[in-house]
Amino acid sequence: MSLFYIFAVPLSLIILYLAWYLHVPWNLPRLPRIPFYVSILGLWSDMGQDEIYERWLRAPLEKHGAVLIWFAGRWSILVTRPDLLTDMFRNEDLYAKAGSQKKIPWSVIATLVGDNIINSHGDTWKLYTSIMKPGLQKKTFDSRPLLVKSRRFVDKILEDQATAGKQGILVNAYVQKWAVDVMGVSFLDMDLQSLEKPHGAVRLESIQSVIKMTLFRPLFFNFPDLDQFAWLLSSRKRAYEIMHEFGDTLADKVLAQMDDATAKGQKPEEEQVVHMLVAAYRDGRLTQKQFKDNLKIVFLTAHENAQQLVNSMFWEIGKNTEVQTRLRAEILATGTSNPTADIVNPLPYLTSVIYELMRLYPPVSQLINRVTTAPAMLGGQIPIPARTFVGWNSYGVHVNPQVWGADAQEFVPERWGSTVSEMHARFRRETVRGTYIPFNAHSRKCLGQAFVLLQMKILMFELLRRVEWRVDPGYKLKMTPGGILAPLGCRVILTEIQEKEK
Repeated sequence: MSLFYIFAVPLSLIILYLAWYLHVPWNLPRLPRIPFYVSILGLWSDMGQDEIYERWLRAPLEKHGAVLIWFAGRWSILVTRPDLLTDMFRNEDLYAKAGSQKKIPWSVIATLVGDNIINSHGDTWKLYTSIMKPGLQKKTFDSRPLLVKSRRFVDKILEDQATAGKQGILVNAYVQKWAVDVMGVSFLDMDLQSLEKPHGAVRLESIQSVIKMTLFRPLFFNFPDLDQFAWLLSSRKRAYEIMHEFGDTLADKVLAQMDDATAKGQKPEEEQVVHMLVAAYRDGRLTQKQFKDNLKIVFLTAHENAQQLVNSMFWEIGKNTEVQTRLRAEILATGTSNPTADIVNPLPYLTSVIYELMRLYPPVSQLINRVTTAPAMLGGQIPIPARTFVGWNSYGVHVNPQVWGADAQEFVPERWGSTVSEMHARFRRETVRGTYIPFNAHSRKCLGQAFVLLQMKILMFELLRRVEWRVDPGYKLKMTPGGILAPLGCRVILTEIQEKEK
């Protein structure tokens, strides 16, 4: 047998397998198909999500409202047209939440997030919501720990700038520490003190960077079947170990702290979501896995979204000095250095800037975590077979000129109105219409949205009160290639205001 046949036969089999694996099922709707290689561009390209959207997704999505896209090992339907989105969001039983634990239960990402309040459906979701909602959706949150952590964050980045001299500094590492610390004191009744300790000293914080790098590797993220061969792939074996380490360490630390407090007769100042989860676990309403999965999702989502929104804030306001100056004037006009919810919530320009940041830089830019439970007709127009995964691209909705006007890609806080009541009204109106979805919408909107807004306001109040900054002239914007949307490696140059006044 010639060498040609020795190599040709297995090569032909591989090609035939790939053709079968990547084929578009015949029963999917006749929609534009995004080339599958777009999903794995990160293997050879450093294009950001914004560039990828402009090059391959914008035109077909704005024309048709939905496309077929390769995601997590299968062809799915991605939607950006508001009327189609509202149909999806309103019909929860037909377009049911189904995350990685349902789609690819063997995968690394499913091992990380599990079955939780965000990705569950039906009675399971109702159970999780009944336990956790009181701790996530409070009428009032204590803003004092937010201010303490924000002050420490500003201290740390100013110290770093003093060391760097006139060079720009990377702020993301400190932003992550701040976000994790705020999450801990607000939801887990735990002060991790990441900002007080050297980089890498708090494992629950430092492992987050490892998780992000591991999770969003394009080859494994879009071909999760490869995770089933962890016994062959040392990097995937290590990935599973990291996910288990995070979950086990978090649960052990939470339970040990609760047991220690009980032994000492200590009671929490306020009941937080962690107390509700532990109580539900110990009285049998939650299994150990359900307890761990929901602990992890609180930790992940309650810090990650805020972290990346702050990174986007440093970029946008660092290059837009007029916005920064106006914000600072509004903040200084309050005459206080101790902001509370009652002080920051009535500030109109601060409110509009945060709303606009979430419009132009939605941290969760794309999510495909719903599945049709029966044959559906999306928006009365697009036939979708049962067991088809569907999702949305919030960035695409938010930068669509047909939805937000000719300046959709520009940062214009004034579009939200002139008073806080006008801004809140537009926020609600656009969310209901499916035109503004940084927090999802309808029955599955983010329970923590009020907290995120307060967290951002307190941080920005403290930061703008004490610091001026500009983007390092040598930095060129590069957005993340996938996963959470934010600028990569943004460097800023800080000037302490008191120092400047001297």
